[in-house]
Amino acid sequence: MYLKKYNLKNKYSLVTGAGKGLGKACAIALAEAGSNLIIISRTKKDLDGVSKIIKKLKVKCKSYTCDVTNYNEIKTIINKQPRIDVLVNNAGNNIPEHFTKVKTKNMEYLVKVNTIATFNIAQLCAIKMMKLKNRKKIGGSIINMSSQMGHVGGPIRSVYNMNKWGLEGLTKGMAVDLAKYNIRVNTVAPTFVVTPMTKKFLKNKKFKKETLNNIPLGRFAEMSEIASTVVFLASDAASMIHGTSILVDGGWTAK
Repeated sequence: MYLKKYNLKNKYSLVTGAGKGLGKACAIALAEAGSNLIIISRTKKDLDGVSKIIKKLKVKCKSYTCDVTNYNEIKTIINKQPRIDVLVNNAGNNIPEHFTKVKTKNMEYLVKVNTIATFNIAQLCAIKMMKLKNRKKIGGSIINMSSQMGHVGGPIRSVYNMNKWGLEGLTKGMAVDLAKYNIRVNTVAPTFVVTPMTKKFLKNKKFKKETLNNIPLGRFAEMSEIASTVVFLASDAASMIHGTSILVDGGWTAK
C-alpha cells in the first residue's frame, strides 16, 4: 500500500541538464517510476541516448536541445508543453578558483547558469503547473539541484557557494509562495558524486584525499543515490516535505 505512493504514472517530469551525469540518472529514475519525460540538454547526441533508454521503459519522452541560459528558447519549450507536474532543475556548472583569483567573466557565467537560469526555469514551470485546473488536488513538485556547498563553505568554491546558498534561499521563498497551489519545492544537496563535471576535479590526488576525509561514510555518492532521492521528492511519498533540503552528503555537514 505505501509503495504505491512512489508511482509517478501519468505524471510529466521536466529535467534540465539531462544529457549526462546527475540529470541523466534522474531522468531515467523518474521514467522507471512511471513518469513521462521532457528532457533538455545542450548536446543532441547525449539527449538521443537518454531518450532511447527512457522509451524502452514504455513512457513518453520529448527531448529539446537548448542552452538553459537562452531565456526565449527555454520559455518557448516550457510554454508549449501541455502539462508539467515535476521539475528537476538540475543544469549547472562550476569553475573552481580561489576567492582572490576569481575571474569576473567566470563569476558572471556561473551566476548566469546556476542562479539566473535556475530562477527563470523554476518560475516558468511554476506558472505552467498552476494553470492545470486540478493542480491543488494532484499537487506538483519542483526539485532544485543544490549541493552540500549550499550549506557549508568549501575551498576554491566561493562562487559556487554563493550560487547554491542563493538557491537554498530561493527554494524557501518559492515554497511559501507556491504552497497554496500544492506545489512543493525542495532541494537535493549531494556531496561529491563522480560525474563528468566532478571527474576532472577528482583527478587531483590531494583534493580527492582531502574530500574523502571530509565524508564520514568514506566514499563519494553514487548517482543512483541522488536519483532515488529525486524520485522520492517527486512522488506522493514526500507529500508533506516542503521548503527544505535533503542532504545526500554521507555526513559531511554533520561535523
